[in-house]
Amino acid sequence: MVSPTPLQAFSGVPRPSAPEHRQAIVDGEKMTGAQALVRSLEDLGVKDVFGIPGGAILPVYDAINDNTSFRFVLTRHEQAAGHAAEGYAITTGRVGVCIVTSGPGATNVVTAIADANMDSVPLLVITGQVGVSAIGTDAFQEADIVGITYPVAKHSFLVTRAQDIPRVLTEAHYIANSGRPGPVVVDVTKTAQKELMYYSWPQRMILPGYNPVTKAHGHVLSEAAKLFEQSYRPVLYVGGGAVRSDAGAQVKTLAELVNAPIVTTLPARGLVSDRDAKVLGMPGMHGTIAATGAIQRSDLLVAIGARFDDRVTGDLNAFAPTARVIHIDIDPAEIGKNRQADVPIVGDVATVLDDLIVEIRRTQSIQGRPEHAAWWQQINAWRKDYPNAYAESDDGSLAPQWVVEQLSDMANPLTIWVSGVGQHQMWASQFIDFQTPHSWISSGGLGTMGYGLPAALGACVGSERDFKGAKPVWLIDGDGSFQMNPQELATAFQEHMPIKVAILNNSTLGMVRQWQTLFYKQHYSQTDLFDGDDVPEESDIPDFVKLADAYGCVGMRVRTKDEAIAAIEKANAINDRPVLIDFRVWKDAMVWPMIAAGTSNDEVVYKPGVTPLKAGGAASSTAAPSTAQQSTND
Repeated sequence: MVSPTPLQAFSGVPRPSAPEHRQAIVDGEKMTGAQALVRSLEDLGVKDVFGIPGGAILPVYDAINDNTSFRFVLTRHEQAAGHAAEGYAITTGRVGVCIVTSGPGATNVVTAIADANMDSVPLLVITGQVGVSAIGTDAFQEADIVGITYPVAKHSFLVTRAQDIPRVLTEAHYIANSGRPGPVVVDVTKTAQKELMYYSWPQRMILPGYNPVTKAHGHVLSEAAKLFEQSYRPVLYVGGGAVRSDAGAQVKTLAELVNAPIVTTLPARGLVSDRDAKVLGMPGMHGTIAATGAIQRSDLLVAIGARFDDRVTGDLNAFAPTARVIHIDIDPAEIGKNRQADVPIVGDVATVLDDLIVEIRRTQSIQGRPEHAAWWQQINAWRKDYPNAYAESDDGSLAPQWVVEQLSDMANPLTIWVSGVGQHQMWASQFIDFQTPHSWISSGGLGTMGYGLPAALGACVGSERDFKGAKPVWLIDGDGSFQMNPQELATAFQEHMPIKVAILNNSTLGMVRQWQTLFYKQHYSQTDLFDGDDVPEESDIPDFVKLADAYGCVGMRVRTKDEAIAAIEKANAINDRPVLIDFRVWKDAMVWPMIAAGTSNDEVVYKPGVTPLKAGGAASSTAAPSTAQQSTND
């Protein structure tokens, strides 16, 4: 049987003597449940799987052999398997799949499940479980993974009978990739894996009540079109839902049609090329002044697959105070959750925008289009006076922003960019010149350090699968974030993945240090990592170049601009193994602009002492630092 998803799942599991367990099914090919699981993945069209074996999932691994049609990538940690599946899903648009064992194997992957849930990434996570008769006995490596994942997964199944495996995997795969995408957990007991069953395909799903809405009702589209007709300061606030819906073309068309600027949240970077004149960049805590200012001064805010995250809104009560709101989202639970919508539209973003564009064109043919010249004059003034900029270091070390600019300028335009979490993540989002959709992979909602390297593995597998490796993968990571999953260099080397890794090594937990500088009176408690230029080179722990060499990768260390250019050129030319570059960067570099957590976006600080959106803020003529260099995004 398959238990539903109660928080106390284990207490309701029937014993083998239950009448349902004796049900006889004799139609189909006879095989074990483990073999049925592998066959189901093949029949679902799964091409790549990540994971690591263990005792409670061993029958499934025994069923994987040279004739199995999907590629299996052996990671070195279960969390890494989950993040690799995420990177693969974002790159390909398909469901990422990982298979791990019970107990600690399953709990290790919980972080990746929570991460995927926050960022709406479709995952199928298959975990082993102890035998049915051992459930509830505190058996070796037993853990209630259904109960554990219930709050952080889209859905969780517990499978106790082999005959249910094909149907449950069919349902899980469909749930993960339909509606609002997300992670689905299938916990399979060892009993179900070893039992004999009769396999048939396709399977009929049993999902009463699960009917995702994709198409909007007509009346809300006409109401939305009327708001555009009445708006003189519109803004398209585009989030990760637009990426999952692959709605870049529709967003661009809508922006042209209504002459509105586009601001993109962190997950949506690259959905529309940064070279498009209407793209203002990222809003919020570390967003551009133009993007944040446009939202704050707008009279119509069109949220497209966005969830009004606190990193975007700041003080919610002071967020976009003069704007009416159109909110488009496939998840009805998101609409009205943080900001009340004047026109709520439930549906798939791409489908809704296709229909909305038609309605707006009809309205414009009758009413015309409002004049937005003054609005664009203000926006362009923000862009001119407050570009993405940075100061050079005062100690001769590399400015990390400069490193990111060089990586971007020297990269293949098709490059897939991956980041860890921290200051380097924000610099990457600010200074990479994003030109194509699905070219940016980063942990947004959960902010998971250690995400970068395994996600890059998944992106590399996806690039090989769908683009024959034509899309190179660059990981921009911090020395702190990288050390949380460095063991995956072994996976990258043994799987012949030519991933390029740029570590912006400031020898500290940079974002935490920035907050300690600004809000904790420069009390740098437990943020020094002693792995950079603040210690003698022979004392580096770790020495990233030696670490790369130990894993069979090419390692380089650079301290000067000339060395940096040469190292990047060399890395771009190597395509038979991973490359790691240890960039020694300025320890005191900070991410600007910045909005302190919980404050109004009007309090945004462009640089110390300059608050462009605040009454009495510094004049635009003093905005740019004297040593600043303008980003290629502007």
